[in-house]
This record gives sequence, structure tokens and C-alpha cells, in this order.
Amino acid sequence: FMREFREMTPEDREIVWPMVQGFYHSDAVLHPVDEAVMERTFQDAVNPGEPLLRGVLICADGEPAGYLYLALGYSAEVGGRCIFLEEIFFRPELRGRGLGKAALKWLREQYPDARRLRLEVNRENAGAARLYEKTGYQKLDYDQMVLDLLP
Repeated sequence: FMREFREMTPEDREIVWPMVQGFYHSDAVLHPVDEAVMERTFQDAVNPGEPLLRGVLICADGEPAGYLYLALGYSAEVGGRCIFLEEIFFRPELRGRGLGKAALKWLREQYPDARRLRLEVNRENAGAARLYEKTGYQKLDYDQMVLDLLP
């Protein structure tokens, strides 16, 4: 594959939206997410004025193959920048062909000064967990707790 990683634009919605739907109806997600939230996230991901979220379209041989949503932040635990891989998705017919490994390598190259790259993986998504472990990610045994404030 010839791989390309580029910033998402608003014009990419028709390409990205079916993949977002695929992500939210996969083993990667443990609970339903409102369509309005998915839409707001896409709009923020393509907005250069939103400094905390970055949307990246991944192409293979010139065709859309997947996407990433990256949240940019800071981790006091490591004393520096933390890049949170919020979402990673590849079209099912292109999985198992090295795109995930290439995306994780690209992520490291994009943020050479980051102190931590972080992601979530649930127990149902064993294939993804194996990929992450093979590329150096380690399990961090925290239970997450959230308080959602706005709809």
C-alpha cells in the first residue's frame, strides 16, 4: 500500500461518516453514542480553530482506508504532553494489511516531544489489543470514571 495521512476537512464528511458509524457499531465501543455527539466531534475534528482535537484521514493507494481522532493534552503523571488516540478505524476489508501498525508509527513520528501516547481498548477487541501490545503499548490498570456534564 501507498499510505497517506492528511488532515480531515469538512468536505471529507461523506467519506468519514460511514467509517465513524462503523466505529460506533463495532467492538471498540461499549455503549451507544448519540448521533449529535458524533456530528459535533466530526465538526470539531475538521475545525482548525479547535486546538484539542485533530482529525486525520488515512488513505491507501489513493483510496480512503480509515481515520484517526487525536485529542491533545497534558499528563501530570509523566510531566508532559499526552496524545490520546480517541478513535482509530479502518475499513473492514483493509484490516490485517499493516495499516494499523503504520498509523501507530506515524503517530509517534508526528509527536516526537510527547511524553505519552494513550488509547483505550476494551476486552472485546482482542485483535486491536494485540496490535497495540506488539507496537509497545502497555496496559495501564486504572478504572475510568466519568461525569458527563453537557448533552
